[in-house]
Amino acid sequence: MLGNSLMGWDKKQLRIYLILFFLALSIPTVVLIYQAYSQLKWEAFHRHQLMAEELASRIDQRLLNLIDAEESRTFTDYSFLNVVGDPAANFLQRSTLSDFPVGADTPGLLGYFQVDAEGRLTTPLLPADEQQSLEYGIAADELIQRRELQNQIQDILSQNSLVQKQLADKANVTKLRKRDDLPAAEASLESTVTSSVADVASVFEYEEDADFSKGVAKEAAAPPQAAFDELYSQGGKQQRQLEEKNVARSLGRVEDLKLESTYAGAFDAPAPQKSMKAEKRKKRIEQNALPEQKIVMLDKDFGVRESSEEPLQIDLFESEIDPFSISLLESGHFVLFRKVWRDGQRYIQGVLIEPEKLVQGVIEKTFRSTNLAQMSNLAVAYQGDILAVINGQARDRYTASSATLQGSLLYQKQLSAPLSDVELIFSINHLPAGAAASVINWVAIILVIVLCGGFLLMYRVGLGQINLTRQQQDFVSAVSHELKTPLTSIRMYGEMLREGWAEEEKKKTYYDYIYDESERLSRLINNVLQLARMTRNELPVDLKPVSVHEVLDMIRSKISTYVERAGFRLNISCDEKTDKAVIQMDIDCFNQIMINLVDNAIKFSAKSDKAEIDINCQLQQDGSVLFTVRDYGPGVAKDQMRKIFKLFYRSENELTRETVGTGIGLALVHQLAQSMNAKVDVVNQDVGAEFRILFLS
Repeated sequence: MLGNSLMGWDKKQLRIYLILFFLALSIPTVVLIYQAYSQLKWEAFHRHQLMAEELASRIDQRLLNLIDAEESRTFTDYSFLNVVGDPAANFLQRSTLSDFPVGADTPGLLGYFQVDAEGRLTTPLLPADEQQSLEYGIAADELIQRRELQNQIQDILSQNSLVQKQLADKANVTKLRKRDDLPAAEASLESTVTSSVADVASVFEYEEDADFSKGVAKEAAAPPQAAFDELYSQGGKQQRQLEEKNVARSLGRVEDLKLESTYAGAFDAPAPQKSMKAEKRKKRIEQNALPEQKIVMLDKDFGVRESSEEPLQIDLFESEIDPFSISLLESGHFVLFRKVWRDGQRYIQGVLIEPEKLVQGVIEKTFRSTNLAQMSNLAVAYQGDILAVINGQARDRYTASSATLQGSLLYQKQLSAPLSDVELIFSINHLPAGAAASVINWVAIILVIVLCGGFLLMYRVGLGQINLTRQQQDFVSAVSHELKTPLTSIRMYGEMLREGWAEEEKKKTYYDYIYDESERLSRLINNVLQLARMTRNELPVDLKPVSVHEVLDMIRSKISTYVERAGFRLNISCDEKTDKAVIQMDIDCFNQIMINLVDNAIKFSAKSDKAEIDINCQLQQDGSVLFTVRDYGPGVAKDQMRKIFKLFYRSENELTRETVGTGIGLALVHQLAQSMNAKVDVVNQDVGAEFRILFLS
């Protein structure tokens, strides 16, 4: 059926047909695989988007817990001494915020501070009277370190114009003024006191009393806490103000990030999400008790006037506390602060935090503890300004340039108040499709192998059918010619003999022609019949033990006359040892093989100078027996030595086209040899070709 449909085709037409057929099958398959893989990618994106949302909520909750811990602190916690228990008992202890080094749970927390209604800065690190530090268990060296930390806090706030440096230093100078009754253990503080006074004098250049009074009057002109009021009202204005002051923003802006929205069409686009926990934070009122402090006044000569010595008094009062707000200062610090009202006066209480350590200790630590960090990055922004980029794969650092934040936007969320200006931006570079992707990949590989294998198989089958069809057509033509030639000769000579046209001396020659042509016709018919039986697997093979001597005698009787009539001489040789050997073979099949080989040798060496056919037999060392049939013709081309045993194959050289033949003789020899478990081969000799048949022992 296939052969009939391919009749008249050539190789080019077959290739075009198969390529079109391959494309018709492969294009829908590729589309289906791509759709399945894309669906997996979209599902994986949605899954990781949910992971990012859950992670952002955890980070938000962790930061809220830290802020809630700060919110829970009372007004009195920001003082060095607190009243414990019943105020009437006059029992005091140090505030929990007075610990040194500062051991708060908030990463990056630098220290606590309080600014009173007059703009004076205090911290819970130092008592109101630093001369009594030893009484509170603070050694001289530690006192110096506490003072350095307070000065650092003061410098940061003053650099950001949140406190007046003059007032803060002036109040502290009065406390550190050297006194006659300074304990010997505090002698090391003298240099600190002296340097503090010198610093204040150098800063304000108050060399005369009048200049000092003028400076104090100038300070009083500005509201002491006006800078904190500006922080409350800045909101979106802060970024513009920072840009006007040329504050360096090395990591860029959120709107400058070039993140793709590859999977935005699969699910809801990952637009900035606001926390569901952003509920309004409320004020609270609490009852407080603090020990009354002596009021230390500063005269124009920097002298100290102390209030009269009185017994310790406990001041009971009510305070109203606002929730915390947070702002990013020009110095790069976060300030977490709140307003507190006491007796109608406003205080500012707050915390200074280093953003990098906060990001590293809370956000990065939480981010890296999840599997999401293996394939995504996280950017932390404040009011649209990128503070840090956490590279999930580079664990040796946590901040990088915003240029490293590439890939697709995964999730974006604003944190809860008071951190609503802080934004988390997740991006993903590598999106694993999950275990199902490996199944699709294997299915795709198998389909590609099947399609390519099917293409090659169909091409080989189609090409084979085209060649077979052509060979069959050539075979029919050759057989028709081979049958027609002897029949024509037989008919012609028979008619001449019947009509009496042949002379008496030529009759024997005519009879010999008729006999030879009938033998030739018989061999052709036998080959065709044998081929038909082999095609239907009906060729009977009866293997029997036969001696080599018996085989050679039978061969000689069968072909000697035919060889002599063709004008050739037959040479059969075999040594005595081989002559006695016994082999398993079908004698009829072997006769057919030898007749075809001798006929082939005569046909292809008809024009050779040496008209001889050599048949030899040798016993091999392993007990096998090798039969050879050699002619002295032109031999066989090397590229055709394997092809000549194929069915219907005929050599394309000039010599073959001048000879007769059907292309089934040598193919029949090969098939008959295999049916007797023998091997057939051909080698070129110096002159001619030698066909070998090896019967295994």
